[in-house]
Amino acid sequence: MLAGATGIDLALLVIAADEGIMPQTEEHLAIVELLGIGRGVPVITKRDLVDDDWLALVRADVIARLERSPVRWAAPVAVSALAGSGLDELRDVLRATAQQLTERPSDDLYRLPIDRVFAVAGAGTVVTGSTWSGTLAVGDSVRLLPLDRDVRVRSIEIHGRPATQALPGRRTALALVGVDKGELTRGDVAVAGEGWRATTRIDAAVSLLTPTAAGSARAGRGGGAGGIGARKPLTNRTRVRVHLGTAEVLARVSGAVNIPPGGSGTVRLVLEQPLVARGGDRFVLRSFSPVTTIGGGVVLDPFSPTSSRQSRVLGAGGKPADRVVAWTEATGLLGIRIAELPVRLGVTPASVSAVIDEAGKGILACGDWLVTRAAATGEISRLAERIRAHHRGHALEPGLSLQALRASLEPVPAVVVDQVLALGARKGAFEIDGAVARLPGWRPSLDAGANSATAQLARRLADARWQVPTIAELEREFPGANIRALLAHLAREGGVEQVDQERFAATAALAEFRELLESALRELGAATPADLRDRFGLTRKFLIPLLEWADRRGITRRQGDARVLVRLTA
Repeated sequence: MLAGATGIDLALLVIAADEGIMPQTEEHLAIVELLGIGRGVPVITKRDLVDDDWLALVRADVIARLERSPVRWAAPVAVSALAGSGLDELRDVLRATAQQLTERPSDDLYRLPIDRVFAVAGAGTVVTGSTWSGTLAVGDSVRLLPLDRDVRVRSIEIHGRPATQALPGRRTALALVGVDKGELTRGDVAVAGEGWRATTRIDAAVSLLTPTAAGSARAGRGGGAGGIGARKPLTNRTRVRVHLGTAEVLARVSGAVNIPPGGSGTVRLVLEQPLVARGGDRFVLRSFSPVTTIGGGVVLDPFSPTSSRQSRVLGAGGKPADRVVAWTEATGLLGIRIAELPVRLGVTPASVSAVIDEAGKGILACGDWLVTRAAATGEISRLAERIRAHHRGHALEPGLSLQALRASLEPVPAVVVDQVLALGARKGAFEIDGAVARLPGWRPSLDAGANSATAQLARRLADARWQVPTIAELEREFPGANIRALLAHLAREGGVEQVDQERFAATAALAEFRELLESALRELGAATPADLRDRFGLTRKFLIPLLEWADRRGITRRQGDARVLVRLTA
């Protein structure tokens, strides 16, 4: 009954006239109410077995009980299947009630909780269930969860008849290509669209039933012991059975929870097996042992995080915009994905933009992610301070490497990082110039000691000419000086140029080397290092780095072990 009642819009509550309201009647009625089914028709059967007085008493009992129900019930209809009495009236009531129901939106994400799986010759694996939402066409792909596999829909039947589309609110059979029947079971779900995934943690608003006695005073003919409802509070670590869709999953309550029978509150349910849930889904709770219906709830967040940030998020309540604000505030710059919101909130994809707008200007959209402006502003201040600290420790550098600045934001999504950096630059918190970030107005500067060391280093490289020393050699010659920073400063000023990872040479010396190298190659056509060694008076230790520099600059090109001028071979 739990699996079959999910996904329906109208309940038919059947009560035998000779027994009246029984314990199973109370439990079925409670389940209908917990699942949020909006309309119902009570039917008193076996009319032919009781007299008019008894029927009047049963009818009064039913009316009195249903007046306390949140479901909109029609007036009870008494029927006799054997005599055929009351059946036409029942058909009329069903027809009139059905016409008052609202059609489920067809533009929603597709979902079909599976209640049966079997194989049919020529069709393959077939799954059946009630389509909860959305539409699906023959040839479309569906994702099977928690199996997490995409398969193709070979054919569709609705209420036993072939169809080209699966529509919401209908009993549906899907013949699938790409999955074996042994890989699926009741409780699995066929979905389409973005944002779906199986979950093992859900945040929910839960209500517990007050314990009730079994049956009514008029259930004397066959009434038994029993009853429903919670007989003790729902507390941390309580083990329960969660019935959502066609799935039944064991779970434990997490957090500082103490919900008494008849009370309500918010809980985090840690599931022992994955299931597919969506914001706004209603579910039924049953006790672990003995198995009794104790209450139910509504999913507030199907993707509850692993952190203990319960109070702020669980207190967000049922309003979608409030939940968006709570989630973004709790996640900081990690944000939430917009593509997940239709599933996470339980709204149609077309409604997401309106929900974000309602969440207010405190929410910042960064591509497919949402973060709070407060988190972005706070991060901008932190980045500016990081850049300021870098300036203090590296006065000769033009700024902090943009790559290093971005790395400090990991694992924040790249599109959010881009937005934060752009927002910080617009606000004037820092400047981005090519591959570096700096504070507004920052320029590298030399103190007296650094200025002297820079001049000495420039003279050393000018004197070296083509016998270019390595950075390690320079660091030994100038102990205590930040050689790499000084060389970078000289390179920005144009006095030196980087030859390779470990060498910088005077710009004038490199220009002279280039001129003589081009002259030699125009004369020789092609020359090996051995041919050039004597001409330049250099050993291979100094000549090879210079020749490789010329290759990288596009001056020369290697042909075997020789070099030729690029412009002569183009």
